[in-house]
Amino acid sequence: MELSTEIKEYINRSVLCWLATVSNENIPNVSPKEIFNYYGTDKIIIANIASPQTVQNIKHNKNVCISFIDILIQKGFQLKGKAKIIEKTNSDFLQMEKVLTEMTGGDFPFSTITEITLVKAKSIIAPKYILYPETTEKEQIESAKKAYGI
Repeated sequence: MELSTEIKEYINRSVLCWLATVSNENIPNVSPKEIFNYYGTDKIIIANIASPQTVQNIKHNKNVCISFIDILIQKGFQLKGKAKIIEKTNSDFLQMEKVLTEMTGGDFPFSTITEITLVKAKSIIAPKYILYPETTEKEQIESAKKAYGI
């Protein structure tokens, strides 16, 4: 599955994403990730900064789900795919590391990267857009700012 321009735009506007994995014991784990980006036409890459459980889970089960939203507009995407852990010895590591290090300014060291090859995507929208279809993004932004005290 190729990343659409809209998905890439939401990745660029999102501060965090949430990565869901499953342990050996089939216990779900959802972990926030701050340093992530798209890579190529069909991949998401995430810096493994403080992610021992995520890394362990992916080594056991490569099926993952990642979601992200623009917190003010309250729209985004849920992406499902197959993950693998990219070690420093992988020939793609340096190129991926460069993309992610630009985001961190070098402030957050990481020795592995989670690479997710996308299989499926669906949009996420706040219930207000469904319950009140006349809701505009501008109105939603103002409502969110008020709710978050911005």
